[in-house]
Amino acid sequence: MFLLIFEQLVKMFFIMLLAIMCYKLKLVSQEGNSSLSNLLLMVVNPCVILTVYQTEYNPELVHGLLLAFAAAAVTHVIGVIVSTILVRPSSGPDYGIERYSIMYSNCGFIGIPLIRSVLGDTGVFYVTAYMIMFNLFSWTHGIFLMEKKCTLKNLREGFLSPMFISSIVAVILFFVQFRIPAVLLDTMNYVADMNTPLAMMIAGFSVAQSDIGMLIRNARIYLISAAKLFIIPLLMIPVFLVMRLPYEVSMTILIAASCPVAATGTMLAIRYKQNYTYSSEIFAMSTVLSVAAIPLVVMLAERIL
Repeated sequence: MFLLIFEQLVKMFFIMLLAIMCYKLKLVSQEGNSSLSNLLLMVVNPCVILTVYQTEYNPELVHGLLLAFAAAAVTHVIGVIVSTILVRPSSGPDYGIERYSIMYSNCGFIGIPLIRSVLGDTGVFYVTAYMIMFNLFSWTHGIFLMEKKCTLKNLREGFLSPMFISSIVAVILFFVQFRIPAVLLDTMNYVADMNTPLAMMIAGFSVAQSDIGMLIRNARIYLISAAKLFIIPLLMIPVFLVMRLPYEVSMTILIAASCPVAATGTMLAIRYKQNYTYSSEIFAMSTVLSVAAIPLVVMLAERIL
């Protein structure tokens, strides 16, 4: 699996480089990047989730999904604890952004295409559990980090997000065994196939907007990226052993947790008037470093799990 993941990440990295070139050549603007991000979040990713759940009912899959929910919940709780310990309020005014960056991963943009490439539709089926937990925590604990408070309005927005709704609808359709008409399902599959290239193009546009020189010189960003890419996923390996998870479930949740910093962090930083430039710099650095970090974590996990 190490070679398969590394090869897939290299392909994704080249797409990201192409996006950087397109942005530098002014073929895409910041407004265009924002529009593509909305397209991915609100249309493409929901299509991926809905199509994956159009499968025959299987008790083993259901059991694995429940275990994936438990593993995802534990992963996020550990993320809260670790990020709180590593980043103290005394570290500066951007401590909320740093805690968010350590805890929340890009499980949608990068996680879905990566998991789909190595574990197939079964992996995507299980990763929806992680994404639901991501939304629950991000729109409660995550908002608290950004705004220093959590309101019912923020919680309602999380529950009404396209990814959360599509995940719930997909699970319901799976359990009642409702089949989407073939013509519509084929159309949704075409849209879902755009997920990988579109996700990496958006990541590339974000990297292109960063000050590369400042990124390289800022040691703090390396520390935050290392905590996100190594500390959190490595802590989860012994936890998964104790939980006695099936291999596909443990690897799916591990890869999701190993993904770079969530792009949602920058969006929330903009929304709540935080230092979104710093957030985007952490996102950019962690995305680049993840090309080497994720295969290393997976290689270690394969030997242990």
